[in-house]
Amino acid sequence: MSEISKLDQNLKIKKIDPTTLNLQINNNEMLMTIVGEFNENLKELEKLTNTNIFFRGNSITCKGKESDLNDISEAIKFLINKYFLTQLIEKNDIMISLKKNMKPKESNVKSFQQLIKTPRKSVIARSEKQSDYIKALKENEIVVALGPAGTGKSFLAVSVAVTLLMEKKIERVILSRPAVEAGEKLGFLPGDMKEKVDPYLRPLYDALYELFGADKIDKKIESGEIEIAPLAFMRGRTLKNCFAILDEAQNATETQIKMFLTRIGENSKLVVNGDPSQIDLINKSQSGLVKSKNILKDINEIKIIEFDHNDVVRHPLVSKIIRAYQKKSTDDKD
Repeated sequence: MSEISKLDQNLKIKKIDPTTLNLQINNNEMLMTIVGEFNENLKELEKLTNTNIFFRGNSITCKGKESDLNDISEAIKFLINKYFLTQLIEKNDIMISLKKNMKPKESNVKSFQQLIKTPRKSVIARSEKQSDYIKALKENEIVVALGPAGTGKSFLAVSVAVTLLMEKKIERVILSRPAVEAGEKLGFLPGDMKEKVDPYLRPLYDALYELFGADKIDKKIESGEIEIAPLAFMRGRTLKNCFAILDEAQNATETQIKMFLTRIGENSKLVVNGDPSQIDLINKSQSGLVKSKNILKDINEIKIIEFDHNDVVRHPLVSKIIRAYQKKSTDDKD
């Protein structure tokens, strides 16, 4: 049965008047999952849409402006489709269900085409760009992603990489980034290689642990199936049967990014992620991320994805903060 027919079978929507909408969900287990413990999910929807929502029996009644009621309707459809696929509604799903940066009436079904199932949670595309990105990560040998913090560049790359590792489609996952703060002179830092580089790869570790669990990931690191390597240590290697991620690539030079990309070998995927607005290099003009994007844009086999503030999936304030700084930057140039 298709997701659309499942939706029609389990959800009945009736507009009582211009300010009142009634939704009936026939599957009780699904209904309680969507409503949440102590109606917490409905309360969050109320807060985010400035509506009043009442729950009784298998009926959810919403009161508010017509545009807000339409948002509630699409949000409930989204949550039902999420439940069909994962039998789980997570806290972030409530905010995601109200995102408006996907095509109307398509987001509820099409966003699930790029579902990633990991041991601890299911990851879905939260915008059209994210859907394109996941598709590229699965299908292309090289992907370059640019965009602000919070757009899921690293999180989604790690999700796909370790999923392929668990499915034994690759033999290793390599996580790398330029250690700008240490000048890449890591030999002067105390500890072994992992201890030297760990502070710079904390966001990737957070994603790994969230998706797969610390014990499982630590065992993979010990066995060498997940490798932590600073960018400087990639020189001279050929990467075979692996998925390598270069994170924070805005802090790599054009030469360094070229060096990383030319390591590609048989049955490998390489991902370059970065935010051009967060360059930590002393000489910002040395950043090679945007330069590399322009150099590589005409190579069909390389997929380039450019995110913007509309794709931010962290707290709603993150997107507003990014827009405010972008506006200030534009005003300063004027």
